[in-house]
Amino acid sequence: MTQLCRKIVHVNIKWNILGRVSIFRRFFRFIWDRILVCSIGRRPVNYTKLTRRDSSPVEGVVVYGDEDDEADLSRVICNGYETDSDLVSLKISLLGDCQIGKTSFLIKYVGDEEEKSLQMSGLNLVNKTLSVQGARIAFSIWDVGGDSNSLDHLPIACKDSVAIFFMFDLTSRCTLNSVVGWYSQARKWNQTAIPVLIGTKFDDFVRLPPDLQWTIVTQARAYAKAMKATLFFSSAKHNINVNKIFKFIMAKLFNLPWTVERNLTIGEPIIDF
Repeated sequence: MTQLCRKIVHVNIKWNILGRVSIFRRFFRFIWDRILVCSIGRRPVNYTKLTRRDSSPVEGVVVYGDEDDEADLSRVICNGYETDSDLVSLKISLLGDCQIGKTSFLIKYVGDEEEKSLQMSGLNLVNKTLSVQGARIAFSIWDVGGDSNSLDHLPIACKDSVAIFFMFDLTSRCTLNSVVGWYSQARKWNQTAIPVLIGTKFDDFVRLPPDLQWTIVTQARAYAKAMKATLFFSSAKHNINVNKIFKFIMAKLFNLPWTVERNLTIGEPIIDF
């Protein structure tokens, strides 16, 4: 009987210790969350994990089509909701070197509906909300500057992202080579985000000699394959594949049909997946 009492006392002591450890753990987690909030000056955002839906197309969104159809997405902008019960938040990160067109790409997509939530040295956060068949899709897009000082923003920019856009200038092979480093750094903080490799300034790229275009296309496709990423060539100036890339992300997350055909023709905007 005495031995049994000792065991009970031992178990009680063990549970008391575990309870105190749990309290300390929650306390330090709360302090860490406060530090992160103070570091960016805004309330923390809880990003909703998407669930798979029926594979039928979503009304009001064109998941495939020509570039002329990409304007359709802007027609489903929605404002004036009073509650967030139907809100699905999607965080997307934009990574790449300086002067490659990330900000122009971002501005082309958000257009007049741009909602700047945060702007600081090396980091720019823009929101865009769409209405899709009664539900709101809120894109929170984190544009990380391309200099070495911006690496400090990678943890908070990549955490909880559903997709990471690795971007490079199609006319500058050194920016394509840098994608390897950006990819390696980003995966330290997020191993589950959908990777997308995006070549910008396609309108300048088509002026390059055909043999140089072929070399860049071949290298970009090899990188995309190694990253298990979808490859898009885009142009913010002419709105080539800008909206289509975001449609692709929604199609992947919501299990929508993606019927755009792969385009590997040299001199045309490449799509490879």
